Amino acid sequence: MERPASLDEYDKFIIRMNTPRVVVDNGVCATATLVKVDSARERGILLEAVRVLTDLDLAIRKAYISSDGRWFMNVFHVTDRRGRKLADRSLVSHLERCLCASRVGGVACCGDDDDNAVPSSFCSGPDAASGEFEALMELELSGADRPGLLSEIFAVLRDLECDVAAAKVWTHNGRIASLVSVRDGIHSTPARSDRARRIEARLRNVLGGDHGVRGARTTAAVASPSAAQSDRRMHQLMFADRDYEHALSGVTSRSPSPVTVQNWVDRGYSIVNVDCHDRPKLLFDVVCTLTDMEYVVFHGTINTDGNRAHQEFYIRHLDGTPISSEAERQRVIQCLQAAIERRASEGVVLELRTADRRGLLADVTQTFREHGLSVTRAEVTTEAGMATNVFYVADPAGRPVGQSTVDAITARVGVDSLKLSSDQQRRCWQKWTPLEEQAEADDGGGGGSGSGSGGLFHLGSIVKRNLYNLGLIRSCS
Repeated sequence: MERPASLDEYDKFIIRMNTPRVVVDNGVCATATLVKVDSARERGILLEAVRVLTDLDLAIRKAYISSDGRWFMNVFHVTDRRGRKLADRSLVSHLERCLCASRVGGVACCGDDDDNAVPSSFCSGPDAASGEFEALMELELSGADRPGLLSEIFAVLRDLECDVAAAKVWTHNGRIASLVSVRDGIHSTPARSDRARRIEARLRNVLGGDHGVRGARTTAAVASPSAAQSDRRMHQLMFADRDYEHALSGVTSRSPSPVTVQNWVDRGYSIVNVDCHDRPKLLFDVVCTLTDMEYVVFHGTINTDGNRAHQEFYIRHLDGTPISSEAERQRVIQCLQAAIERRASEGVVLELRTADRRGLLADVTQTFREHGLSVTRAEVTTEAGMATNVFYVADPAGRPVGQSTVDAITARVGVDSLKLSSDQQRRCWQKWTPLEEQAEADDGGGGGSGSGSGGLFHLGSIVKRNLYNLGLIRSCS
């Protein structure tokens, strides 16, 4: 694999000297596999390690983070989604290659031989491994959400003869963000640019709707999007749209915030505590937000207890200073709470698997709309002519989605194609009501989100805990 000209021999030597090292150990803990990652400390390395683990669909049960000085050390206790230890011996090589490739923009820095080279599928678009590059246009949408908006977006794409190859949709606090990849058969650069402008203009009109164009953003670019980075981009779109500041009209939550922030003045750290219901990708969402807000995590501990997650981070700005004002502290709390909530879903989960065709998404979302349901989140993928889509649908008025409504929708779309999700794990991602949250806290489940002394209680043991546990952990208790 050819290396970029910008890397001279000294740069390549430094990369090889500081290549992330990964050790996977099944013998230390009885209930989880230990994944130890150490590397030269650099911005984003923690996020990349967490991303790689979550992309492998692993559950992070515990973690210990330490990155003072110039070295990053991390221990993850991971299992598969069924709570089992890992048995795949290729995991070490895969983790090392993914982390290594990410540090140098896809350059094969694990070695020059074929056995150590980074697979091309990590470096280019999703079709790079097969040598086939599909012409895709990547659309980024954000703006005010409203009932039926997603149906209108897909209807416009159908009218413009755009075939949707993949899509991701999030809604939160009355806002919507979406990444849509559409197939484009036009190869002439001027023609493609003109087509992109037409698509942008039509979608911007739809996003503006009757609410004006404030906050309606669309961009179109020719790309081979990386699925691994799409979740981070969704957080960035929501953050740029300031969804953390918007409140649903007439709705005010009395439940305590799952996030607390305070300063450890003597050591120059700000301490972030997150105490909430556990769910897949929770750690990624929190670390992603801290990274994009330009904070550096120097120490941290993550623990899950049943359906609760307890996370503690010791952070500073990029310039080494802690949070400096009450306004900044409140903003961090708001942004982290929004990051936690964006994947939470209300209603029911419907899975669609059928032969792909133009207009499929427009027809299905129109059916949801006609039955009075809104899509709160969606994941759309196509492969080998088959569409595999997951829709999280809810009643806009907050009423439960009845079985009769689900039956009517499945009958309309096709009972062999659209089914109520049998994945019980997804139901654990749904939002709890404030009363349920408060009851959980009253029962003793709200450890870290209470008084301001909660984070300070752990300060004396943070370094000892991290250094003792890095490689020396003998139990998960």
